[in-house]
Order: sequence, then structure tokens, then C-alpha cells
Amino acid sequence: MEHFGYKPSLDRSIGKFASFAAGVSYISILTGTFQLFYFGFGTAGPAYLWSWPLVFIGQMAVALCFMELAAKYPVAGSVYNWSKLLGSRIVGWSSGWLMLTASIVTLAAVVLALQLNLPRLWSGFQIIGDGTGEYDYAGNAVILGTILIIITTVINALGVKLMAMINSAGVFIELIAAVLIAIILAANIERGPDVFFSTNGYGTGESGGYLGAFLIASLASGYVMYGFDTASSLGEETMEPRRTAPKAIFRAILASFVIGGAILVFAVMAAPDLDDPALGEQSGSLQGIVEAVMWGPLGDIFLVCIVIAVIVCSLAVHTAAIRLTFAMARDNALPFGNALARVHPKTQTPVVPAIVIGVLAVLILVININQPKIFTVLTSIAIIMIYLAYLMVTGPLLKKRLQGQWPPKDLKEDGYFTMGRWGMFVNIVAVVWGAAMALNLAWPREAVYGTPWYNTWGAFVYIGIILAAGLLWYGLKGRHHIGVLRSHASSTKE
Repeated sequence: MEHFGYKPSLDRSIGKFASFAAGVSYISILTGTFQLFYFGFGTAGPAYLWSWPLVFIGQMAVALCFMELAAKYPVAGSVYNWSKLLGSRIVGWSSGWLMLTASIVTLAAVVLALQLNLPRLWSGFQIIGDGTGEYDYAGNAVILGTILIIITTVINALGVKLMAMINSAGVFIELIAAVLIAIILAANIERGPDVFFSTNGYGTGESGGYLGAFLIASLASGYVMYGFDTASSLGEETMEPRRTAPKAIFRAILASFVIGGAILVFAVMAAPDLDDPALGEQSGSLQGIVEAVMWGPLGDIFLVCIVIAVIVCSLAVHTAAIRLTFAMARDNALPFGNALARVHPKTQTPVVPAIVIGVLAVLILVININQPKIFTVLTSIAIIMIYLAYLMVTGPLLKKRLQGQWPPKDLKEDGYFTMGRWGMFVNIVAVVWGAAMALNLAWPREAVYGTPWYNTWGAFVYIGIILAAGLLWYGLKGRHHIGVLRSHASSTKE
């Protein structure tokens, strides 16, 4: 804290499991796998699952870099503060702006997953139409999502202890449910693993053949394995953060890969009919396989667990966005910085950012209420912005390594996490991976972004507008007054 010139102002009460739970709930095994399985399977068939280990390897390289940084600087708004320290003020601000806007978009995208599950449990949750109309699905998803955002706003405003308690309980349920789903699916397999070694006719007649289809489908895996930096972003509220945060990051991404991968693999092997077109549609997807395999009310019980996973995932995303807003605001790096950086004296949490982020996420949903492709478009844009924000950390970190300025000697000397001699290689992999995946996801494809042209080129158009608007504010006003607010400055800075 002293290194960044801040004085402690948040409630330091998060333990080891709560820190791990924050990373796991943001990644959210059940939310991610169940929300976009239809997209991956429908685009490239069973073999799309090879993107799961591919994404894991790339994101693990990024996570290892973050673990070193968390061992040295476990601070709120981790990605923003890290890039500011490693790069420059403009790099730090740009990464923070991208990460913040992406987090708000991610919150809007995640809450939409309720639509995939609640109407299956009770038809009364389909408030708009019967689900067969052109906009019934997207419109109803917006209503359910708005209700959830209101809930996460209230919980976050009431304090980190309540958030951590609910989040930890939800993650505990999610992990148990995920393991049980994988076991039950494995007990009902109908085909061997050879199904993953064939294109099964997917990609025929398309540009790039199966590789083209596979690269599109990889979005379904890329969507799941990010957000592990949340454990470090809550570092100022975590006990022994320099030791706890790196371990939480590692365990979160590893658990998500193993358990999520088991669910996906066994689901494909247990599906009654892989030629069923419903598997590639939002209305069928992975939920359809679970319902078909589970006996009696068991399918509904697991759908309830998926709903819980969506809720805690939304809560974690909202929490991470609040900490990033707070971190930038106390540097006076956002409009209305004083108000956004204010910590409630009783709950010791930033209340204004919780409300502002909730309102903005709802506005994103309302603007897109008549867009049937709202799921994949919002998801794609959010992922790309986060990959770019991550690059603004791993890129400058690699430059520091090449200059011999990283890792700091105290990491090894004091027993904190460091990659040692593997650091350079892993860092290079992280940078190459991040750049390649961001480009792949941003590539203009009608299969992802739809039409007209401004949607097809949506990643470049919308992200360009967001970044340009932010840089305009930064250039005209922000850069002239950025600096730690007096109310948050440490005694050495006062």
C-alpha cells in the first residue's frame, strides 16, 4: 500500500477460501460451460473441446505472471495498478479503462445466463411471450438479468463480509454440484473418446474449413477461463494477501479446467443423440443433455445449482468491477473521482461504484433488448477487452524482464511465489497467446457478430468507440489531475 502511496481504507476480513472462491466464482465453471456450450458445439462439434486445454495453457501462462505480481502487489484494481507500475500512466489508465468497461459488459453478459435455466425450472419465469417469438428469449433475459443486477448491487453495497459469505457458500455448492454432474454424466456415457478425434462434418464448405470453425468455437472456452485476477483485486481486503492471492489464482484456474473439462467431455460422451440440432441452440445446449441423463427431479436440482452459480458469478464480477472503479477513482483517474472513491464508514465498502456499475450494466441490457444475438456479441466484446487489458500487464512485464528489472529479489528471498528461470519463457507465451487470441476473437465473423457490417466488425467498432471516448476524456481532462486523492494518500504522500 505504501509503495502505491495509499493508506488502508477497506475492510481486511477475507480468508483463504473466500479469496479462492472469488476467483472461482468469477470464472464460474457452471455458468461458463452451460452458457456457451451450444455455441462451441454448434459451430465445430465435439472436437471443439480441444480448445479447452488450449485456452487453459494460454491463460495459465497469464495467470502465472499475475501470481508473481500478486505476490508483490496484491492491490485493489490489480490489472490497472500493475500496468501503471510496469508500463506508464497512459498504459495503466488504458488498461484500467478497458478492464472496467469490459467488467461492466461482462456483468451484463453473465446475468443473461439466467434465461438458459430459470424458464426450464418453471414456465412462469418466461415473463415475455412463450419463448417462441423472435425477441422473447433476449427480452426475457434482460428482465431476469436486471433483477439479478439489483440483487448484486444491494449485496455489494452492504459490505465485503456479506459478499464473501454469500459468494463462498455459493461456490461451495457450485463445486459440489459440478463434481456430481461430471460423475453422473461419466456413469451414463454412450460412446467412446474417438468422437473427439473427428471433424464429424463440421466446417465443410466454410472458409478455412474445420480450422476456421474451430477458431470461432474457441470463444466458448475463452469465455470461461478469465477473471482469476479477482483474488488479487481483493488483496486489500484479504488476510496475508501476498501468500494467499497467488495460491487462490492458481487453484481457481486449475479447478475450473479440471472440473469444467470433465463436465464437457462426459456430456458429449453421454448425450443421447449428438445429431440433435438442439445441442447447438440456446434452448437446448448442455442443459438439455443434463436433463436427458439425470433421472427424476435430479435434473431440476442441478439446474438450481447452475442458477446459484450464475448468481455468485454475477456477484463476483460486480465486486471486481467495484474494486477497479475504486482503485482508479482514488487516483482521480475517473470522472467524479471523489464520489466514486468514497468508502462508507460503516460497511467499509465503496457504495457509489456498486450503484453506478449496476445502473450501467442494466442500461447495456436495455439498449440491446431487441437483439437476438445479445449473448454472443456482449460476451465476445467483453472477452476481447479483458484480453487486451491483460496484454497491457504481460507486455510491460516482459519488457521489465528483458531489462533485468523483474522479478524483485525479495520474492525469492522471503519465500513468496516466483517462476524463477521459467519466468521469461512463460511471460513470452502469455504475450503471444494474449495477442493471438484477442485477434482471433475480434476477427469479423457473421457467425459471431451477425449483421449489418457494424455488428460484423463489432469488436473493432464498439471497442474502438469505448477506447476513443476514454482517451478523449483522458487527453482533455484526466491527465491534468490524475494523482492519489488527499483522502486516500498515505502519510508519506501527504
